[in-house]
Amino acid sequence: MDNLTHSLVGLALGELVERALPAYPDPQRGRTRRRVLLATGALASNFPDLDLVLTPLLAPPLGYLLHHRGHTHTLLFALPQIVLLLGLMWLLWPGARRLLQGDRTARNAILATAGLGMVLHLSFDFLNVYGVHPFHPLDSRWLYGDLVFIVEPVFWTALGVALALRVPGRMLRWLFVALLLAAPVAFTALGFLQWGSLAGLLLVAGAIGLASRRGGSGPLVAAIVACIAFVAVQGVAGHLAREQIRSVLAQAEPGSRVLDLPLSAMPSNPLCWSFATVTADRGAGTYALRLGVLSLAPGVTDVHACPARFAGAPAAAPAAAPAALAWTYRESGNLDGLRTLQQTDCRIDAWLRFARVPSLIDGKATDIRFSEPGVDNFSTLPYTALANQPCPGSVPQWERPRDDLLGD
Repeated sequence: MDNLTHSLVGLALGELVERALPAYPDPQRGRTRRRVLLATGALASNFPDLDLVLTPLLAPPLGYLLHHRGHTHTLLFALPQIVLLLGLMWLLWPGARRLLQGDRTARNAILATAGLGMVLHLSFDFLNVYGVHPFHPLDSRWLYGDLVFIVEPVFWTALGVALALRVPGRMLRWLFVALLLAAPVAFTALGFLQWGSLAGLLLVAGAIGLASRRGGSGPLVAAIVACIAFVAVQGVAGHLAREQIRSVLAQAEPGSRVLDLPLSAMPSNPLCWSFATVTADRGAGTYALRLGVLSLAPGVTDVHACPARFAGAPAAAPAAAPAALAWTYRESGNLDGLRTLQQTDCRIDAWLRFARVPSLIDGKATDIRFSEPGVDNFSTLPYTALANQPCPGSVPQWERPRDDLLGD
């Protein structure tokens, strides 16, 4: 997820932990504890992304692909990160040091907030199509939620409004709320969101505003309920989307085995999904990649009305009757050729430890989860142009997502 979401999640966590603790008789100490818990939650929820400093260990794009969401995004390496975070707070923040040193309740609350912040970071990163491998080294497989878009305005709106309503000062409070609501309005005007999605976001903001009238933790609880409900809706919608895609794919490629079906949700939109399919026909010794767009409710939102910025333009013009699915791209390859390339090119071998939908065209390797067909993205590796370069070192041993194509 984006770091604004991670920050809001961490701030909400710190606020909830503070509200669960008994109040201090001394207001000044109470304010210090709240600030420390808020800072701990926000920092812990962002700390795993410090792995970006490791990306220079490999030449682009491999450094980013293999070291981002790498070791710092595992449960094992969350432990030293917690120690580092609390150590920095101890050294640099006298108020935090006094709490950690002399208040057992506060110390336990700070430790719990730091640990939960790390876990929440991994959990939110799991939700999208990019993936994580949190159980390394016991299990180095990539795990994908395929549930929400990597930048999700529902989280911004729900958590952001709830936290903004806690800001002291009426003018500043409503300025933060206005800025948070201006973002989805701008996204809608730019074509990233549909108008129905904007209406849903405004309803979420209104519901949290109503919950604030009860005071206490009402807005934050309402925001958390809204986020959980949204993820649950996405889970049901994603399951329905997969069933429909499998049914259409069985007709388009009879006899092929479906190996993977990555789903990429569109922002704040349970009805529209972009997707990829990876299939293999072992009898023919071939594999195929497809991209497409699906609308779960074509009578409400025709597939051609889904935001094209996230999936490319459907191949056909809108039909007279509402359409549910449109293909945007197809690519086929030879299994033996892919295996030979992986065994003889050390860059491709390393790249395949990340690639989930590996497109190989004109001497370039691109994971086409992340861009329109034929468009380079952050995963693009010009392996032919790099043929005379030394092999990469420091390659993490993540399990290859497409071992099912590379195996026997």
